[in-house]
Amino acid sequence: MKTQVNGNTEGVKDAMLARLDSLYGYELEDGAYLPRELMKLLAECSCAMNREIAIYLTRDGEIVNVAIGTDCDVELTDYRLRRNAERLSRIRCVHTHPDGDGRLSDVDLSALKIFRYDAMTAVGVKNGEPTFVQTAFLGENDGILMDEPVRWYKVPDAEWMNRIELSDEVVGRESVQTVADDREKAVLMGIESRESLEELRQLAETAGAEVVGSFLQKRDKPDNALFIGKGRAEELARDCQALEADVCIFDEELTGVQARNLEEVLRIKVIDRTMLILDIFAQRATSAEGKLQVELAQLQYRSARLIGLGTVLSRLAGGIGTRGPGESKLEMSRRRIRERITELRRRLDELERQRAIRRQRRERNEIPVVALVGYTNAGKSTLLNALTGADVYAEDQLFATLDAVSRRMETAEKTPYLLTDTVGFIRKLPHTLVDAFRSTLEEAALADVLVIVSDGSSPEMGHQHDTVEQVLEELGATEQKRIEVINKCDIADPPPSLPGAILISAKTGQGLDDLKDAIAEAIQETYVPVTFMIPFSRYGILSEIHAAGRVISETHTDEGTEITVMISGEDAGRLARKYGSEIIKETGKEVGG
Repeated sequence: MKTQVNGNTEGVKDAMLARLDSLYGYELEDGAYLPRELMKLLAECSCAMNREIAIYLTRDGEIVNVAIGTDCDVELTDYRLRRNAERLSRIRCVHTHPDGDGRLSDVDLSALKIFRYDAMTAVGVKNGEPTFVQTAFLGENDGILMDEPVRWYKVPDAEWMNRIELSDEVVGRESVQTVADDREKAVLMGIESRESLEELRQLAETAGAEVVGSFLQKRDKPDNALFIGKGRAEELARDCQALEADVCIFDEELTGVQARNLEEVLRIKVIDRTMLILDIFAQRATSAEGKLQVELAQLQYRSARLIGLGTVLSRLAGGIGTRGPGESKLEMSRRRIRERITELRRRLDELERQRAIRRQRRERNEIPVVALVGYTNAGKSTLLNALTGADVYAEDQLFATLDAVSRRMETAEKTPYLLTDTVGFIRKLPHTLVDAFRSTLEEAALADVLVIVSDGSSPEMGHQHDTVEQVLEELGATEQKRIEVINKCDIADPPPSLPGAILISAKTGQGLDDLKDAIAEAIQETYVPVTFMIPFSRYGILSEIHAAGRVISETHTDEGTEITVMISGEDAGRLARKYGSEIIKETGKEVGG
């Protein structure tokens, strides 16, 4: 039969639907909040179906909607008879609880605040009879005013109608003054560990979200359709509603199908860890290259998850309307993404060629490169500022800086080198980001010395260090001289330990002199100052020495030219073997003959 009853009507007998349809013609007397006869009717129908029933009443006593739910919940609806979304909706919601419990749930109270109902009322029903009734109203600062449940036949109609008027006055005053918080409320969901969820919380807050709840479901294998399974997804939907969440963030990478299915169940936006990191990178990228790299990573991620949404995007099955020169919206989207990816890669290749030229010039000038690498928020940028006096952006947040920044330094022996700050690493670093940022990350792979910075204040320092080692191995950065550094030792309790590590505090300056000495020693092992004495009769050797190293000083004497250069031990040994060890006057390290 054709019915005005909404919600879960499947399997409901026509006679029951007709009885519920009749509610639309029910007239409440002036000043009546909830007539006893209406409660008895709702109790009979709800118990007969073993399903919740919700009705929505205007202040004039008109029933504008009737909806059927399940045995444990009913989908509550947004009704607003006022244009101002901050004012009360002028609608009160009354719904049944078939288990006989007349107490309001967290989900009920959340709906009261979200939908700005005049009031929210729960009627416990059992064996065809109402039991207890509880009603809640909005108060100051979106607070909840709620009395204890009362017997169904003792509902204080006049008092509750008066409460609606008082609530409307309070909310009306505040709606003029309230400034909305733009931050999205986020609920986190993971299947790995609490430690991983805590890191996800930091990521979410870095992205600008307010985390209002986090949940962990231990499972070995994700569900193909809903990732966490249907039952847990339905529970999570109620949790998200109770917490008034705007977005649910999953700690793993979701497929396009999983994300779409979860959004249908949760009825809020769903994103995964990869999308969250990409969003942070998009906020943080400042250089032209960084912005191109982030856009490339985002497009690669979206391209792999672009799926049809019913008839809106996909008409890929062929047939009338799909042949000829036209193409589906989905295929148009894919084609445009492919074209944009090709353009971005072309521009990044050009930037990489320029980077390669600069790198060759550095190598030709024999300037050693020292790269700061480590887990995100380990304090690399703060350390760069402390060592060089630079003003690189540094905050206590994940991925504060993305672009590789280099500053020229000198050791105590006046040996110059470049100190480079690189993008931080993180667990489950998205492959699309690794690919897009490969040219930037290669600054670490091609450095002469790696300073691996660990966060001594983090209880996860050991796991974070393992992640850094793993990423460096993926980049092929395994042969360089390494210096282990534990930062933030001033706030670490107890003091952390790592074999051979230097304890420092980039914030207070503790241990920085030891780090500078270690860097100088590492550079010394790679490049040594060698003084050559070249007689006038062998002046041609000078051009080869100039090409092999970086000139520190050059003096002309009566005996010939004395030249001191920073040169690799291998090149110094080659020149000594070729022209005789007598051309070497002094060396900072013994050179093989």
